[in-house]
Amino acid sequence: MAIDTRQETLRLSWEKGDDLVLSLDPLQGHWTEEQYLLLSDQTNRLLEYTNGHIEVLPMPTDKHQAMLERLFLAFKAFIEQIGGKVRFAPLRVRISEGKYREPDILLVRDAHDPRRQSRFWLGADLVVEVVSEDDPERDTKVKRADYASAGIPEYWIVNPLEKTMTVLVLEGEMYREHGIFRRGDRATSRLLTGFVVSVDEVLDAE
Repeated sequence: MAIDTRQETLRLSWEKGDDLVLSLDPLQGHWTEEQYLLLSDQTNRLLEYTNGHIEVLPMPTDKHQAMLERLFLAFKAFIEQIGGKVRFAPLRVRISEGKYREPDILLVRDAHDPRRQSRFWLGADLVVEVVSEDDPERDTKVKRADYASAGIPEYWIVNPLEKTMTVLVLEGEMYREHGIFRRGDRATSRLLTGFVVSVDEVLDAE
């Protein structure tokens, strides 16, 4: 299955070579959670859901994936030592009734955490987003509010546009900055004591 993000359509390709193009627009505002889940079950593209609306996220670039890989491997090496589990997109996390996001990275400190389910997770201890050029506010503002409302303790924002890595920690119902890390810095986590990663190594990943 391929998704045309410009026209908000789904293009289904069958083995015999025929295509079926499905427009998302007529049903925007009326998609049910189960319809969204069934639709996103059939593609590895990123689809997010908010109160009946399905948003098709842009296809990641090679650079985006390189930064994601570098950070994922750093988290993996650390979290598995303490019995946790880390995953990367596409994997859905349920923010609340009527809202699903697909963070670039999500992890739990306990691999047996009951929120870690097969079809989608019901929460996470830490999530990461790599900011996309098409809509930076999606990751820096909209998802900041979403992940806070879901009670996710820590949110990392890798921003290649500003050459920063921001680590946010949840206090009450809002995030505060644990740190804004720049080139030459080593980003740290408050949640994962002892975890550090070089900002340069992430931003310069190939």
